Amino acid sequence: MDPTLLPRRHAVGQIYQQHYRWLCTRLSYRTGCPDSAEDIAAETFLKVWTLPDPSAIREPRALLTTIAYRLLYERWRRRDLEHAHLQHLAGVPQALHPSPQEQLILIESLLAIERRLDVSGHAKAVFVHRQLDGMTYAQISARLGLSLGRIHQLMTLALHCCHRGLGFTFKEEGQCLPPSAPMRLSRN
Repeated sequence: MDPTLLPRRHAVGQIYQQHYRWLCTRLSYRTGCPDSAEDIAAETFLKVWTLPDPSAIREPRALLTTIAYRLLYERWRRRDLEHAHLQHLAGVPQALHPSPQEQLILIESLLAIERRLDVSGHAKAVFVHRQLDGMTYAQISARLGLSLGRIHQLMTLALHCCHRGLGFTFKEEGQCLPPSAPMRLSRN
């Protein structure tokens, strides 16, 4: 075994022994399911293992709670996204349904986009409602209780963020510059 891993193993092992049961109990209360709580607790300790210096952790319960709740919220977002996708598929003829593999790729892609959207919660909601649910701006406005003009602003903000994530930059309002290595699209 690599001798540099011994201090890491010892630090994470101590935190695990001292706080695993506590974290599982706390998560079980939040999830209502001990098995899900144990899964999230295990994922939490994997995240702790990947930290640069686990021995520097001064408040392990605060850190474990923060990591675990982020993982929990990510699961809830995924569940909500999958639920919205299944609702959408319910209205589509069976012959047009994507394969299970395509559905998984779609959901994973949407989750990745949502995680990369460095915008407010409302802008994310507008983006997801428009792109996933296929809602009109008027429907989104009614659902979120925001003006139609604000919906347009938030969607523009989310789309700008997507473009930045792809490497595009913005010279001025409304002017989008391509990435330094332009993509070549074939025309068929």
